[in-house]
Amino acid sequence: MGRGVALQVAQTPGMELAFIADLSDEAIARTLTSASTRGIPVSDVTKLPPCAAGECLTTNDAAGLLETDNALQLDVLVECTNSIAAAAKYCLAAVSRKAHVVLMNAEVDLALGQLLAHEAALNGVVVTSDAGDQHGVLARMITEIELWGFRIVQAGNIKGFLDRYQTAAGLVGEAAKRNLSPIQCCAYTDGTKLNIEMAVIANALDLSPFVVGMEGPACKDVHEVLSLFDFDAYGGEGRIDYILGAEPGGGVYVVGHCDNPHQIPYLEYYKLGQPPYYLFYRPYHLCHLETPWAIGEACLFNRALLAPPASKKNDVYAYAKTDLPSGTRIEHAIGGDYLYRLVETVASASARNAVTMSELESEGAEPPVLLRDVKKDQSLVAADVEIPDSELQRLLARQARTGKTAS
Repeated sequence: MGRGVALQVAQTPGMELAFIADLSDEAIARTLTSASTRGIPVSDVTKLPPCAAGECLTTNDAAGLLETDNALQLDVLVECTNSIAAAAKYCLAAVSRKAHVVLMNAEVDLALGQLLAHEAALNGVVVTSDAGDQHGVLARMITEIELWGFRIVQAGNIKGFLDRYQTAAGLVGEAAKRNLSPIQCCAYTDGTKLNIEMAVIANALDLSPFVVGMEGPACKDVHEVLSLFDFDAYGGEGRIDYILGAEPGGGVYVVGHCDNPHQIPYLEYYKLGQPPYYLFYRPYHLCHLETPWAIGEACLFNRALLAPPASKKNDVYAYAKTDLPSGTRIEHAIGGDYLYRLVETVASASARNAVTMSELESEGAEPPVLLRDVKKDQSLVAADVEIPDSELQRLLARQARTGKTAS
């Protein structure tokens, strides 16, 4: 996706690549080829080489480049990793340079969005979700649907396949076809990524899941949404959910409510169905193709497409994929063989001291260790696990202090 973003930025009028950063020189080389751009390697982050048209800087040290007082010209950073602590470091450094941040990284968006948005506001810039991920597309749809006068009943994702108990070993072939690591592929297959993205939009737009993890009924066509959910049971509150295996694959949908008697005849004429619930859907989301929209909104108008709120209404929480014995080291909290994630309201999860996604992610530090046996499908709680200190834990603590200061 980072390579796709570079391609799209390079061919969008009015936009230029400032730099490409990756730990892999091979990935940088492939990205430069895709973007038809010549790379100028940075050997000393304090003394940047000049770049002509059609050139950009390249580095393996994004943090060093961003954190150093140098002549880097940067309006917007697009963060495309699926890390949390490392991504937050890059984003905070960019914000301190008065650069906007676009997150094609739902993990850091959910985990540390409040901290990033707070620091961005102090520097007069914005942090926003990307325009092409499902939650970004839903945000654009909802803006328009609300403008038409509808109340948002449900924001939904059309997911093709889900297996909460899938392992990395079982996804080696599928991951290779999709140019992903098996660990990443696990997060997509077991629903973790889905729950993270839906939590992001739920927090930003004051929505919530009707049940823990959402209902997610299987169906063949998106139009079945109107008969699969009991919208009357929502109590007037906007919800998030998904459907499984439906056509059009890869799309998103929104259910809106309208009971205005003057409007209903028009909606019937437009073939939108019968009141009071109406379905709107988009049969695609185009990820990197749509990223320039978020870049332009931020840079030209100082406006976030989907901004992290001051506090979280929802988060994603850890559940065991299989029976896990005491002493298990959680090497991969997002994806991998141990855990899947379900979205839930913070109020509900806090009542049992449930453990969030971000608390268990170690990113190279000592991994969390289970202190007692955990059964398959059991929600992990604080007493189940020892969480070592790490850069991510310190960032989460900083975010908590920021929240207290703001309130």
